[in-house]
Parts: sequence; C-alpha cells; structure tokens
Amino acid sequence: MSYKSLISYGKRSDKAMQTWVQIAKTYFKFFTTELQYLSEYNLTFNQFKVLEVLYHRGDLNISSITKLTSSTPGNITVVVKNLKRDGLIHSLCDPKDKRASILSISDQGRELIASLFPQHAKNITSYMDVLDDEELETLHALLKKVYKH
Repeated sequence: MSYKSLISYGKRSDKAMQTWVQIAKTYFKFFTTELQYLSEYNLTFNQFKVLEVLYHRGDLNISSITKLTSSTPGNITVVVKNLKRDGLIHSLCDPKDKRASILSISDQGRELIASLFPQHAKNITSYMDVLDDEELETLHALLKKVYKH
C-alpha cells in the first residue's frame, strides 16, 4: 500500500521526507529483530552496545563508551551498573586519574559476546542480502555522506 500526501512541499522536499520515512522504517525493522535476538541472551540493546565496544576496542573510560555508543551519561551509568551487577564487566582504577575508572569486560562478558556476536553479524549481513556488493558500497557511501553533512 502506497501513501501519498495530499499536501506537497515541493518535489525535492517530498522525496527527502519519503526517504527519511523509509530510513526510519528500515532501521526500526532491523532494530526490533535484533532486540528480539538479544533478548534471548537477556541483554538490552544498550547493554549489548557497551559489551560490544569493550569486546572490540578493549578497556575504556565511561566518557569514551558514552561517545562510541551514542548514549547519554545518565543512561550509561545505569547500563554499567547493571552489567557490573551481572558480572559482565568490572571497573579498574584509572592510573592517569585516581578519581576515574576504566571499564573492562569480564571473562563471563567476553564469553557471552563471543557466543552471540557471530550470529549478530550474520543477521546484519542477511538484512543487506537484497543488495549486491556495489549497491551495498553505494548505500554505505551515500548514508555516510548524508551523516557528515
């Protein structure tokens, strides 16, 4: 079913808004599918993001994790508290700043993310299977261009 607005804001504006809606719908479809997958491991999306960053980037301070996960300091504080409670991460004293701490993924957290991440990568890849390699490269380049603007 196609929806056409009764009001036009100009051909380019109409197409830009339609594109925005399509991006949002596509993201929501992927996101909800991944949320369902992560729930099988009793993880929220934000917990997954923190574990994934620590797994792939190594030990980091909270500020770096907040930036890399596009989160807010308040939200990260709660996520980190819950991951510590569950034994998936732990804090180390920052040798450069005694007031700060560095977060590190625990062995249990490493095992968890190592067991779920390969399927996560397959899931993301499967969402893009409709595109050939050139189309995927073009889509990536175009979205990156729009993001940087």
